[in-house]
Amino acid sequence: MSDHFGPKPWHQTNWDFRAAFNFILGGTGAGLLVAVAFSGLAGDALRAEILLGMALIGAGLLSVWFEIGRPLRALHVGFNPFTSWMTRESFAAGAVFASGLAAAWLGSQALAQAAALAALAFAYCQGRMLRAAKGIPAWRVPALAWLIFTTALAEGAGLFVVLAALFDTPARGVLGYFSLALLARGLAWSIYRGSAAKITVRAALATLDRSGKILIQFGTVAPLALLLLGLLATDIARGAVLLAGSGALVAGWQFKFVLITRAAYNQG
Repeated sequence: MSDHFGPKPWHQTNWDFRAAFNFILGGTGAGLLVAVAFSGLAGDALRAEILLGMALIGAGLLSVWFEIGRPLRALHVGFNPFTSWMTRESFAAGAVFASGLAAAWLGSQALAQAAALAALAFAYCQGRMLRAAKGIPAWRVPALAWLIFTTALAEGAGLFVVLAALFDTPARGVLGYFSLALLARGLAWSIYRGSAAKITVRAALATLDRSGKILIQFGTVAPLALLLLGLLATDIARGAVLLAGSGALVAGWQFKFVLITRAAYNQG
């Protein structure tokens, strides 16, 4: 009997690292566009970060396009807006690109905020797209949609403060939002973990626990401590913010990579 049939759960092979990159890059790009809307940036700095956010979303979509195998099948995505979260994701991406390009061209903060709203919809669609894969217990947990959503916000804010520290652009208006996004992601993980424990197979849960420990320790607690340290010791604030943003960003990436590529066991 093949290892892929029988009563024991096995790991799905339909979605691989290329699908994971869609959630990693697309989520970060969407989160960055939301952070930009909070930042008050203007001029070339605004344009550069909007274009970067769109480039990340585009790279993620391109990655999953290659993962399909027959890329022309991607045209079918546009035909199911009432039943497919993947279709809704593509529509949200179109709205992001339309408003984002207009915002970059005109340097408009109002259009940047419109792009941020579309980016929020894009991030939410990503979470619902995973949850719709009912055959994977770790994915069909309702709380996963909000974990993916808050992870995108934390990653995007993390990338924003990293860029601010590297290029000495204003970030103070985003630091409070960044802290809230980290707390929201930590809470979403806790709720997700409690629900996943009831239905997820043992191998997947052990994998998620290892990844979740990194998400909490290095992607939540450590960044929050660094942000507090930066407030108390202004002479090291720039380095503290850089490390905080990097930790939040990388921890989110590793969690989503593990979720897609290593924790995706079916029921058997």
